[in-house]
Amino acid sequence: MSLGTMRLSALPAFGALAVAALIPAARADAPMTENPFFSESSLPYHYPPFDKVTDDTYEPAFTKGMADQLKEVDAIASNPDKPTFENTVVALDVSGRLLARVSAVFNDLNGCNTDDRMQDIDTRMSPLRSAHNDAIFLNPALFARISALYDQRSSLGLDPESLRLLERYHSIFVRAGAKLSEDDKTRMKAMNAEVASLQTAFTQNVLKEKNADEIVVGDKAELAGLSDAEIARAEGIAKEQHLDGKFVIPLLNTTGQPSLSSLTNRALRERIMAASEARGSHGGPYDNRSTVLQIVKLRAQQAALLGFDSFAAYTVDQQTAHTTAAVDKLFSQLAGPSIAKAKREAADMQAIIDQERGGFQLASWDWSFYSEKVRAARYSFDGDQLKPYFELNHVLFDGVFYAANKLYGITFKERHDLPVYQPDVRVFEVFDTDGSHLAFLTEDFYARPSKQGGAWMNEFVSQSGLLGYQATVGNHHNIPKPAAGEPTLLTFDEVVTLFHEFGHGMHGMFSRVKYPFFAGTNVPTDFVEYPSQTNEMWAAFPDVVRNYAKHYKTGEPMPTELLDKMLATQKFDQGFATSEYLDATLIDWSWHELKPSEVPDDVPVFEAATLKKYGMDFPPVPPRYHSTYFSHSFSGGYASNYYSYLWADVLVADSIEWFKSHGGLLRANGQHYRDTVLSHGGSVDAMTLFHEFTGSDPDVGALIRRRGLDEN
Repeated sequence: MSLGTMRLSALPAFGALAVAALIPAARADAPMTENPFFSESSLPYHYPPFDKVTDDTYEPAFTKGMADQLKEVDAIASNPDKPTFENTVVALDVSGRLLARVSAVFNDLNGCNTDDRMQDIDTRMSPLRSAHNDAIFLNPALFARISALYDQRSSLGLDPESLRLLERYHSIFVRAGAKLSEDDKTRMKAMNAEVASLQTAFTQNVLKEKNADEIVVGDKAELAGLSDAEIARAEGIAKEQHLDGKFVIPLLNTTGQPSLSSLTNRALRERIMAASEARGSHGGPYDNRSTVLQIVKLRAQQAALLGFDSFAAYTVDQQTAHTTAAVDKLFSQLAGPSIAKAKREAADMQAIIDQERGGFQLASWDWSFYSEKVRAARYSFDGDQLKPYFELNHVLFDGVFYAANKLYGITFKERHDLPVYQPDVRVFEVFDTDGSHLAFLTEDFYARPSKQGGAWMNEFVSQSGLLGYQATVGNHHNIPKPAAGEPTLLTFDEVVTLFHEFGHGMHGMFSRVKYPFFAGTNVPTDFVEYPSQTNEMWAAFPDVVRNYAKHYKTGEPMPTELLDKMLATQKFDQGFATSEYLDATLIDWSWHELKPSEVPDDVPVFEAATLKKYGMDFPPVPPRYHSTYFSHSFSGGYASNYYSYLWADVLVADSIEWFKSHGGLLRANGQHYRDTVLSHGGSVDAMTLFHEFTGSDPDVGALIRRRGLDEN
């Protein structure tokens, strides 16, 4: 998942004077002259001065940053000179540098290392930041200048990237409501502010509920099936919470939980699944049901005000899919094969349950456990056999970095002299093929209570030829931290996630655009996952696996027999994997296809009706996320866009076939991909980039074949 920082959002609200009145005065406890955000970082390549950043520095920087940008925007809008591309569009694109610096750091650290103070700042600043965006995009004088240039764009003699920048800004202004009446602008502003506050509340509730609903176990015997290291970790977490003699199993953000594949105690598995699925929907201070309904209704009202049938239609209009019909077609092509495959997988598990005389029907909390039994019976191994060969440093250096070097010629050096925001964070300098500096990469591997769930990439500094910036990107994971002195052993899913997030990272690092607007991952949401998911292929590419899969004690490579078994299982359980994802996608999409008058009053009932409508109502396979903890949809920027992972995977399937047909892990192949896709950011139409790389149109059949959904 990419959370690349956009300099300017398309969300509107209030006016410039109203914003100035709402922005709080800078706090007295953060001296203006010492604030690290007030000037460019003096560290190499503008790397953020994390050692100087404290909670006290954010609010004054937001206050000054918004005020400074409004002054810049006012100067652009009131410029007596005739509008030109330089004095209007470029001036707008490079405005707000202070606000960009503090936003890039705060947005990320509030997700990965938050505290009560940061959450309070976020709660108070969210509507103000939304109002600030509106003061820009609903500024009539500024839009008049943009519109005048847009109308004469064909005669301005602009190069392709500059022309695209003008067109994109014009589109953003229109989609923000620049053509609305003054009364409708006022309505839009109020709705934007309310949505911003609700999304912040949703995010904070998800984190607090995740921490509050951890599973406390009193009897070690109940943990049968977990490894000694996993039990020790559960005991350590309990001690940190002053629960001596007990064990704590934390919840991840997804519905399924890792421990469900190993725990032999069925009652405990059921308890874990019940707690996971109930998050945000069982009453109490962190209940998100009302918040979900309010967000859905407001988004539907915003879309209607802008002339769209639904929020989904509004969103997809700017994506590579372009129409709701195209997305619905993808759903229809995948729903039947995926659920049919999942039911065949379930029948295999039920056969084992019956052979063991279990006396019960397969349930959602049984799937992972019995899936491993099927895997063991079919391939004579289980996932736990792999872990000793997936030690974090081996995977990172000999897998992720190794593949990047073979494909793109880049090299890496760990830096211990640059500040970090948390002691476990690691920093790498990335060098280009000629040995010159390419980017900085931060890696934040471990889960902690102050960190949102999931994995993501962000840009602390975005590349721009105009500004002379090179990227600093961050990769974030939620790998359980082992006890002191123990190695970090990964599941294969965690290995794949390392490759995935690094794929996002390369999208940011390889960016070679002129304008900040287009940098790195600032592309359509249904394209942003394409480079990251393409990079996943190397996690299971035989030459790469042989290089990183080494036993953490002996350094011996994974035995050929075990490697062959692992590679043979790449299509295993894909009915489940595709269905649980598609379930969540359909829920996200269906919420945002509603008109304001159609928004129901019961979240679980709507989810159940949605899955039944698409023929996906199969209880052993619950959605990857339920609405009340679905951060992608209700706070993470993927509203009516969660289909993007599947849409991108269609492109990925074709791209994998291209790489394989051209020799695989070759330097020339990597250079071609870098030149045609990774270096352009959003400066070229996304599907044009795909065609330039593959030379063909995407084919959903390639995805169905890759996932084995057409196989019995």
